[in-house]
Amino acid sequence: MATALLLCAACRHDPLKVNVSAIREEVPVIRFDRLLFEAVSHDDSTAVSALRDKYPHFTDLFSFQVIKIGPLTDSAGWMMLKDFVSDSVIRSAKERSDQLFPEHPAFQKELVRAFKHYRYYFPQEELPEIYATISGFNEPVFISGKRIGISLDKYLGKACEFYPLLGIPLYKQVKMHPGMIPADVVQSWGRSRFPVGAEATTLCDHMVYEGKLLWFTQAMAPEMEDTLITGFSGKQIKWCLANESEMWNYLVEKKLLFSTRQMDVVRYIGDGPTTNGFPGESPGRTGAWLGWQIVRSYIKKNPEVSLPELMVNQNYQGILNASGYAP
Repeated sequence: MATALLLCAACRHDPLKVNVSAIREEVPVIRFDRLLFEAVSHDDSTAVSALRDKYPHFTDLFSFQVIKIGPLTDSAGWMMLKDFVSDSVIRSAKERSDQLFPEHPAFQKELVRAFKHYRYYFPQEELPEIYATISGFNEPVFISGKRIGISLDKYLGKACEFYPLLGIPLYKQVKMHPGMIPADVVQSWGRSRFPVGAEATTLCDHMVYEGKLLWFTQAMAPEMEDTLITGFSGKQIKWCLANESEMWNYLVEKKLLFSTRQMDVVRYIGDGPTTNGFPGESPGRTGAWLGWQIVRSYIKKNPEVSLPELMVNQNYQGILNASGYAP
């Protein structure tokens, strides 16, 4: 039964397999990590100044908001940057990153293709610039305007010895591998372009919103495995498929769907080793997974609705009602 359900889920990808071969424009992916370390290696602040002149917006984002050392164009900023680059942990992370991510890493090709899909669906929107860097184990993906930063040191694999020392929980460590980069970037970009808005007040609203983001990610990368889109393991995906109706009925019977309590939203939407209140085999964020199924049902029943129309629709209750969702 579970195998049949998995095959059925795979079939749902078909409507999103659009032809993007005619789209020539490609999103730029800049290896800021290599450029920065190379500039500092000259032991001359003018090389760093030249780097900032070439990429002023991202360099300032990186120095002011990510590693928080202020401007790189004065002596204090230059000295702190040298300290950052020469730190033994940062250098070890950089060496590990160089091994995992060659000059043209696999994620670059996947992101180029994903943003061709973005151009297909949103032809009037400006493409972002993507910068890969070493951030000192800060946010995996950070965005400012049209600039996306990827912290390569947050994708060194679950065996990376630094992650336990940093106090990162195991359920997060297992998702900190190179394969997660495209999904994390695309989903973060979708969240930045289509924020949740004040209209989302109930658990159901947030479930549908998160479901829209997962559908957006699926639309940008229609061949991506569900495990990467969600961050769930294959075993957790199978558990969700086998227990979909039980999860939904529980939320209905406990009158949780329309709860406005923040604690309930966090319990079913927030990340964690499991979903509090559900069996231990459940992954965290099962509410987001259920929201994804609602959106899938909505699109199936309303195929005329385009992706741009879906993403700007903040009538979350209306989406649920029009979905006919009944697991």
